[in-house]
Amino acid sequence: MKASQVDKKTYYRGIAMMPYDLLKEVTFATLGILAVVLVLSAVLSSPDVPSVTLQSWSKANPVDFLTTASGELSGSTIVAGYGPPYNSGSGSVQSWGPLSPQSWAGVHVPINPPNDFVLQPLTQATAGDAELASALSTYQSTSGDQQQKWLANYTTGLGSATVAADGTVTVPAGDYGPVSVLMDRMLTLARSGGLDALLLTSDHFYQTDFSRPLLFLDDGGYIADLATQQKLIGSDWGVMNETGRYPGSAWLWLYTMWYQIPPFNSDTGFLGISAANTDLAVVGVMLLLTALLFLVPFIPGLRDIPRWIPIHKLIWRRHYAEMRRQAAAGAQKSP
Repeated sequence: MKASQVDKKTYYRGIAMMPYDLLKEVTFATLGILAVVLVLSAVLSSPDVPSVTLQSWSKANPVDFLTTASGELSGSTIVAGYGPPYNSGSGSVQSWGPLSPQSWAGVHVPINPPNDFVLQPLTQATAGDAELASALSTYQSTSGDQQQKWLANYTTGLGSATVAADGTVTVPAGDYGPVSVLMDRMLTLARSGGLDALLLTSDHFYQTDFSRPLLFLDDGGYIADLATQQKLIGSDWGVMNETGRYPGSAWLWLYTMWYQIPPFNSDTGFLGISAANTDLAVVGVMLLLTALLFLVPFIPGLRDIPRWIPIHKLIWRRHYAEMRRQAAAGAQKSP
């Protein structure tokens, strides 16, 4: 009888078999994995902390927000004097010997804090607000020295400011010129969420450039306080942490490690490394280590380490034992 003429029952006669439903098994496996994932995510997850925005900042700490906003208007913040890629300042330009990639790249994300963070958003919010329009006109038509005097007085007054239950900030009377009106409207605009939206506005089709709101936030003390509370600062290896008890980007440990050891965590000037160029020095070390990793097969001595320290033989011990057994068996069969 030809094989094609044998029915399935006859063909499999004498072979132990059992019913098998692949769809049912896949369904049960999927449900089981889903249950485990849900349980583990509930037990081991980090809390979903809401994003920090200018709106949440202005509501949580309005005095700090106004202090930062007045600093942006006076051009006295870190971002105002940062340097490339934001402006032509030099306050945060890092160099290591002849290496200064930050300067080489130049200004390609232009930021003018007084205009971009304060004056431009307020100008866009003048519709229907004659008092704000008048204050802006007065401020912009006044000399720079007078502007700085008003701002200095207002910043001093903020040190004695009081915050009402509704979030209104009251500053003691003083010679603030139009600055008090400008800052009052800045706080109102931020608390409404309008400032977040205005700082995202650009000439691109997709409004996804968060550079300006993030830089504004970074100039204030509020986000730094939050980072300290959540153990996210550099001395806590913050770059590899996320909110909650469990580590986030643990693969960054090698990068963050350098910030915890000399000379990167000190200002001794060893090898030209100081607090002013630590980031660049760490990046340089990581690039060097990466290059060494790629060049291992070509560097005499370094490429011989596996032969000197044969860890691979421990890992592949069963394979090498089998190879020896086969060699011994072959030797016994030989005449």
